[in-house]
Amino acid sequence: MSRRFAYRHAIAACLSAAASLSFWFGRLDWDPEMRLWRAIGDGSFVLLFLVLALGPMARIFPTVTGLISWRRELGIWFAVLALAHTLLVLDGWIRWDSMRFFGYEFLNQFGRYARVEPGFGLSNLIGVVAALIAVPLMLTSSSWAVKRLGGSSWKWLHLGAYTVFYLVVLHSIYFLFMHYTVSFHRQVPDPNWFRYPFLAAATLVLGFQLGAFALTVRKRSTMRHRGYPTGKVRGSDDPP
Repeated sequence: MSRRFAYRHAIAACLSAAASLSFWFGRLDWDPEMRLWRAIGDGSFVLLFLVLALGPMARIFPTVTGLISWRRELGIWFAVLALAHTLLVLDGWIRWDSMRFFGYEFLNQFGRYARVEPGFGLSNLIGVVAALIAVPLMLTSSSWAVKRLGGSSWKWLHLGAYTVFYLVVLHSIYFLFMHYTVSFHRQVPDPNWFRYPFLAAATLVLGFQLGAFALTVRKRSTMRHRGYPTGKVRGSDDPP
């Protein structure tokens, strides 16, 4: 293990811990078990936001380009936190019960399972799919994988990061805005303070992507009108 590798992953690990701890201490009135898995899950979203925002930001603001190389370590630690969040929820909340995973509970008065959480199962399924897609991205986040797969194949595979992001957004919207609303069978907690910062972050990623796309189209159009070649230009999403 190189010293540079250890240093960069130590920094990414510290950032992961800082993000998760900030959410942990921001919800001291919550049940400790739920507070843990939510803090880790929200911490993973912060890392995913950085991974996907840095690329388009570098095209819009060239001064950010120096941070591009950190996306690899941040992406790996996002996957670590996302998998930890998934396992904690499956073990602590779902209790490895497939019916409960999909929002069903056994009701004694009916003598059978009944759906008591509409949307819960779909949101859980979306979250698990996002975590599973993150696994091959994490395992191939290395220079060795880029050489082994080839730059084009590696880049195609890692476009899956955008799929992960939008699945995570859908998963989180349900739990931030829908799950903890007025219900006949349980007490509703206070609204999660992270709801609107989350929406702002998700919107920023989309805005940065659209802005970078528009800027790239404009630059290519300008080059074409000036008679310069408009072949492939190495962008911020290419493998380092």
